[in-house]
Amino acid sequence: MGYKTIIEDDIDVLVVGAGLGGTGAAFEARYWGKDKKIVIAEKANIDRSGAVAQGLYAINCYMGTRFGENNPEDHVRYARMDLMGMVREDLAFDMARHVDSAVHQFEEWGLPLMKNPKTGAYLREGRWQIMIHGESYKPIVAEAAKKSSDKVFNRICVTHLLMDDAKENRIAGAVGFNVRTGNYHVFKSKTVICGAGGASNIFKPRSVGEGAGRVWYAPWSSGSAYGLMIEAGAKMTQMENRIVLARFKDGYGPVGAYFLHLKTYTQNCLGEEYESKWFPALTEMVGKEYLDTEGQHLSHKPIPTCLRNHAFISEVNAGRGPIHMVTMEAFQDPHLEEIGWHNFLGMTVGQAVLWAATDVDPKYENPELTTSEPYVMGSHATGCGAWCSGPEDVSPDEYFWGYNRMTTVEGLFGAGDAVGGTPHAFSSGSFTEGRLAAKAACKYIDDGKAEGIRVSEKQIEDRKKEIYKPLETYTVGSNEVVAGTVNPNFINPRQGLDRLQKMMDEYCGGFGVNYMTNEKLLQIGLKKMAILEEDLEKVAAQDIHELLRAWELKHRFRTSESVFQHTLFRKETRWPGYYYRGDAMKLDDENWHVLTVSHRDRNTGEYTMEKAPCYHLVGDDEK
Repeated sequence: MGYKTIIEDDIDVLVVGAGLGGTGAAFEARYWGKDKKIVIAEKANIDRSGAVAQGLYAINCYMGTRFGENNPEDHVRYARMDLMGMVREDLAFDMARHVDSAVHQFEEWGLPLMKNPKTGAYLREGRWQIMIHGESYKPIVAEAAKKSSDKVFNRICVTHLLMDDAKENRIAGAVGFNVRTGNYHVFKSKTVICGAGGASNIFKPRSVGEGAGRVWYAPWSSGSAYGLMIEAGAKMTQMENRIVLARFKDGYGPVGAYFLHLKTYTQNCLGEEYESKWFPALTEMVGKEYLDTEGQHLSHKPIPTCLRNHAFISEVNAGRGPIHMVTMEAFQDPHLEEIGWHNFLGMTVGQAVLWAATDVDPKYENPELTTSEPYVMGSHATGCGAWCSGPEDVSPDEYFWGYNRMTTVEGLFGAGDAVGGTPHAFSSGSFTEGRLAAKAACKYIDDGKAEGIRVSEKQIEDRKKEIYKPLETYTVGSNEVVAGTVNPNFINPRQGLDRLQKMMDEYCGGFGVNYMTNEKLLQIGLKKMAILEEDLEKVAAQDIHELLRAWELKHRFRTSESVFQHTLFRKETRWPGYYYRGDAMKLDDENWHVLTVSHRDRNTGEYTMEKAPCYHLVGDDEK
């Protein structure tokens, strides 16, 4: 295969993935590393990559401390409540105490933030959300990262992290290929900050056929943050904590602005309020700490997101669907109607187009809602990701091993979806986390921890052979294609993804089984996953684009395997409405008020599971 090998050597900080986490890392690395070589490798183009690529109508994580609105401790309490107690509070607090400065930076760079003309405070959509004109959010932030970097390599699919041949369990860079030219890229680096994306499309999606790309989370997020780090031997945490979203049907338009700013509400097909009828039984399931319905009193407001999902799912299963968003009242106000449409035109154009195409006018018809297939990611409202060190001034001993946001692999840091236990970070929090990781990575280098790194030619050549193997598999076996894409020698990436999504849906609690699983189902699923892994050695790619799909599939597979292992390990239903363990339907704080941690041996592929203490560092009561 006539692809060039391009080696970029002597890198100090390699940023893998240039979404909001990666751009924050590059920007901050330049501040602490004036003379350091900073390089970005991005699968798409930095100007329009990551979850914010097509725009965003709100920054969902902003304290407003300068306006006396919230403190970091308040945000920790909120995240803890929403995640049913399971949060790395040291990481969440650390992000929250720095996130406002990131938002102020965005405004300085030209991002239009909506303001109250009288007070100067940012216009709130909810307690944590501020409203923006965000169609160009990503290009504005990307510009700062580009100016901070020595080089930006766009269109590079990073497939593997390089390991140091001189010292066990130390990072040494990354390898991948250009998705346009096919060239092999080798990045030798003292540190790596992984800002690659979480995982959409690992569970069978509701949208199929021509609509397959219309999912809630970014369809190009292929679990690479997890696939890369798991393969490198990093410990992972909370990978069972997938998220299911209530969204506008088929277009997956977000509902937050409608609930919070337009003051809309939901009802069943009979026009009834339905949530409260499911809460008494749910209290028995999760306990009064999270939902107490005695005397019509709810112990927490807002109600944890997963519990609202549970009410939604239960009502539909009872035959009173569909669930509608009541927009007809709010849209009588021309100003609110305009905001409702702008909310989608600034970030989810497909929803507005779908309504227009199907003759749905929310001013005269209440649109349908649905619950999505599950997603696995760590920057939104869930806590999946790598087990990372926290900051030295806050973290308990078990949570600290030298450098903030460093994984259990030396020199490998995380940001955004890559970091476990930090839910409700969203875009601004991911950018902030990238900054924190970059500062620590620079200190790691300055402390001499990256001295003597060696990458053998054998490791580089072995990875090259592995990366391009799907092209060779296709070339050798393609003359035996018998009917379209049927071949006795290989499977293509689409066939592999269909198999993976079917297994995740049926055995790991997807929408097709009402998010239900149990120990037997999970064990059968893991057996089938082992067979699929064998077949993925025979995945074939007829061109460079299919090679990209093949490696996205491999990253999705490794992510899914971890989700299976974690879901099997946690023998309780911690987040009803996200998934259910049918053989352990109750929340079990006595045995499972803990964080789950996994380690996959990079040589044998064997998983080791353990519990880690869940420390509550912030008091319950707001001052």
